[in-house]
Amino acid sequence: MYLSRQLRLLPRANIARSLSSSGTHYTTASPAEDSTIEIPNRIERSPTDILQALAGTVGRDHTAPHYKYHDDPFLIPMSNAAKRTYAMSKESGRKAANWIKEEHRELFMHQEAQPAIEKFAPRMVYTEDSPVEESSLRQLIAQGELKDAVLVYNLLQQKGTAISPDLKQSLLELVCFHNNEDPLPEEYIEERWFMQNNRRRERSGKTWKDGDLAEKLYSEIEPKTPQSYPSLIRGMAKYLQCERAYALLQEAGEKQIQLDTNTFNSIIQIVSFLKDTAEQRWQLCTELLQEMAQQKLRPNLGTLNAVLQCISTFGNFKLARTAALQVLAEFKQLEVSPSLGSYYYLLIIFCRERGPVSHVIVDILNDIAGREFQIEHPRDTYFFATAMDVCRNHLHDKSLAKKVDELLHTGKNYDLIGDSFKESVYYRNYLALLCQTESIEDFMVTYDLLVPNIYTPEPGIMEEILRAIDNNGGVEYVPRIWSDMVVFDHTHRESLLLYVLRILVNNKPNPETPAHQQLAEQGAKVALDMYEKVEEAIRRLRKVSFTGQMLGDILTLLVRGDNYEKAVEVFAHIDKNQHRIPGTPAESALLEFVEASVQQKSPSQALLTLQYAVENNMDSTGLAKRIHEGFTLNETHLSKLKSLVGESFLNK
Repeated sequence: MYLSRQLRLLPRANIARSLSSSGTHYTTASPAEDSTIEIPNRIERSPTDILQALAGTVGRDHTAPHYKYHDDPFLIPMSNAAKRTYAMSKESGRKAANWIKEEHRELFMHQEAQPAIEKFAPRMVYTEDSPVEESSLRQLIAQGELKDAVLVYNLLQQKGTAISPDLKQSLLELVCFHNNEDPLPEEYIEERWFMQNNRRRERSGKTWKDGDLAEKLYSEIEPKTPQSYPSLIRGMAKYLQCERAYALLQEAGEKQIQLDTNTFNSIIQIVSFLKDTAEQRWQLCTELLQEMAQQKLRPNLGTLNAVLQCISTFGNFKLARTAALQVLAEFKQLEVSPSLGSYYYLLIIFCRERGPVSHVIVDILNDIAGREFQIEHPRDTYFFATAMDVCRNHLHDKSLAKKVDELLHTGKNYDLIGDSFKESVYYRNYLALLCQTESIEDFMVTYDLLVPNIYTPEPGIMEEILRAIDNNGGVEYVPRIWSDMVVFDHTHRESLLLYVLRILVNNKPNPETPAHQQLAEQGAKVALDMYEKVEEAIRRLRKVSFTGQMLGDILTLLVRGDNYEKAVEVFAHIDKNQHRIPGTPAESALLEFVEASVQQKSPSQALLTLQYAVENNMDSTGLAKRIHEGFTLNETHLSKLKSLVGESFLNK
């Protein structure tokens, strides 16, 4: 490396002499006096190119958690709630460190790094008494410091300092983009990751601040320029002040002020808020495109996606489909290539819940198979989650789902999976579809690759998995699924607990088969663990409680697993709390418990079981018969039996 660097610095005539002096000898078969050595041009490399090259030589370790978590099994979050808590606590630590840096600025004034790293130094604090100049405002706008920029602007106004129109325009753009609210700092990645869904819900209605600083700045800019109109129009459109944004667009047209393509795109995106019916929306959308053509503005990808977004709101399915195909054809002639966001809108338009079945996703996948994409539009990150939803709920097609997953893992396409919510939706639909269409053995292979490091199943998906196990006779997977349910904090879901117990109880093991007997022992461990988990949840006042059916199934599994001692403990709980437990155990559960009592030679326990059945108006004939036949009862036990079922039963 040192030698090659020196070669680049030497004149071409001295290269041979340099090589000779370095002790390196080169020979050729037929040397020529005019032969030269061509040194390639230097290639610029980023600081992470070497790391990316090394990462490309290895695949993903599916047994390892995300690199952002500590490599310690006791600190790795598994459940969705734990992952969110981990992320938010991590961001809280960063905020606390930042707060200390700002509150105790005197401790961080030294600059050891050369060149200095601005983020490590405390921020400049501006107050009402701070000496400010126009250059201060320009620097703050360039850094995106909205709050301080507004304060400095007000200070300059109070001092009567003249502010250049271009600087006012820059401040107007910053204020309109953020709606005069400080954005979440870029370094808080985890908070952005988990808070995207909440922000989408907040954006469902108008949030534009009427009469605020943005409109004040706009009024101060005279005469109005081709830059001032777009800034305010885009800001109002972004925060859904739709009527006024459209009115400003019309005003600019009347004054013959040339606008740009992105300004028209922002208005096309809100056409659904301006007009009610599909026909009116399509007419307005067409008028805006015609106006762009009159102003000789060339449409771009943003225009295509804005039009498709408008079409996706049409209630008239026939008009929406026709308009979408027409738009795609016209933009193809304009050489505007669709992005993943464009295909997302096509899926929304064609694959509607109550519309006819459409196979448009087949054509889309054939067109983009094997391609690597980059983010070109904000809606690009919606494609994969929507495509997988279409594969599961619209077409129920496993092969298409696997093609979507193959495309997701092509190149760096996984960067377009979106935030945590969309990633969860993607894998929720993928696993649900696979467990409905694949054998349980094949499904568990995929399950082991994804769970829990990439995806943590929600209770609904866990129920689908249990249903697949039940339908495919895969009872041997239940202990594994139960251990995952414990880790994922699903043990307070009563429906899941009952399903696990039902699968284990309905698949009665054959005592003569060692493998089946081992499964019976595992089932007993699951039942006992569930019993303890529910008891703990009751103490913590969580929304789960014992039912008669649940306790009966636990009792059955403990008996089958030869854990008679714990079975007695569970029955004692049933008997003691029978007035508080809704429902009663199945008669078959009591019968198996009595059978175990016979094997354990415990007539007192068998008679307690019979007494419970009589007190709860259950059919006690079978129990009494088995007790009478299985034991040689003494006078006390025989008297107890007579008092419960009567002497007439014993005379039969």
